[in-house]
Amino acid sequence: MSQGPRSGLAAISSALLAMSRHLEVHDVLKTIVASARELLDAQYAALGVPDDHGGFAQFVVDGVSDEQWKAIGPLPRQHGILAAMLHEARPERLADVRKDPRFEGWPAAHPDLVDFLGLPIRDGDEIIGALYLANKLCPAGEHSPHPPGDRPDGACGFTQDDEELLGILAQHAAIALTNARLYERSRELTIVEERSRLAHELHDAVSQKLFSLRLTAQAATALVDRDPARAKGELQQVAALAAEAADELRAAVVELRPAALDEDGLVATLRTQIQVLDRAHTARVTFTARGVRALPASQEEALLRVAQEALHNALRHSGAEHVDVTLERRGGGAVLRITDDGIGFDPGTVRHAGRHLGLVSMRDRAGGVGGRLTVQSAPGKGTTIEMEAPGG
Repeated sequence: MSQGPRSGLAAISSALLAMSRHLEVHDVLKTIVASARELLDAQYAALGVPDDHGGFAQFVVDGVSDEQWKAIGPLPRQHGILAAMLHEARPERLADVRKDPRFEGWPAAHPDLVDFLGLPIRDGDEIIGALYLANKLCPAGEHSPHPPGDRPDGACGFTQDDEELLGILAQHAAIALTNARLYERSRELTIVEERSRLAHELHDAVSQKLFSLRLTAQAATALVDRDPARAKGELQQVAALAAEAADELRAAVVELRPAALDEDGLVATLRTQIQVLDRAHTARVTFTARGVRALPASQEEALLRVAQEALHNALRHSGAEHVDVTLERRGGGAVLRITDDGIGFDPGTVRHAGRHLGLVSMRDRAGGVGGRLTVQSAPGKGTTIEMEAPGG
């Protein structure tokens, strides 16, 4: 296994490290397929994860442009040569996939494949996916065994060493993919638990406010004729209680409906929310992002929540004319900074202000993902809240 240009120990180590670096399933799949293509010098690589309906739940490719992939059409079905690794659970190494009796053709926009190597990805007895490689590129000075008119330029053919090397990669791919799935399931359970907690808090808080509203309104009604001044005071209390209930309800709804970070990413999600806030408030709200990489999902969510809380404070309580939000790369992680030119406060009274401004919650969110929150403020000097996330 030492003859190929990408089959050295350093190349294998790089591929395995790359696979273990990610926790999101889709990122793991992309890393596996890219590592396999590079490691074995293939022109094309793909990884299919089966569903329960004769198709693929996910099918990731490398070596095909986005335009080509769109032109090819829907995800392939589990038939023909693609099904072999999923149902027969053994490697397939073919000199010309088009001559195999199981070959059933491909869409018109599909690239031309000749030599082929496929291998199942197994977790114990379960097949959780399959790797497919095509068109092995010949090292310099070697010639393809295929006739020139019967192969893409530079295609060579996979060897027994290639098959063994892909087998090693597939074993580690199974571990990385299983770990990523466990991580996502853990996140889902955490979200369910968090929603349950919030539902209880919402019920308790809003129920108490509504009960107080009802009693206060009844008192105002009884006082309207005999003591209008006291009735007016009770009605003002009704308005204050209603505002508090609305704020608590709004905060809970934000918690129950997290932004679609998986689809849009942190930068796009923040930019969209800040544009909405800028239009909705008289204060100018701006956003700048510099060199930010994707972060672990838990850290991105914590950064988003801290930004939402800090923006709420600045726009509702500080009297600021300008609120500036920046998100920039720092080492392998990121730092979020929310600065306003509002009235500020004395950090020495943080025990009281911390509850009022949500600083305790923000610190908990930052600490929960291994990050750090700092607050700088002074009366009349505005406020800067900064959260640093370590990255992954």
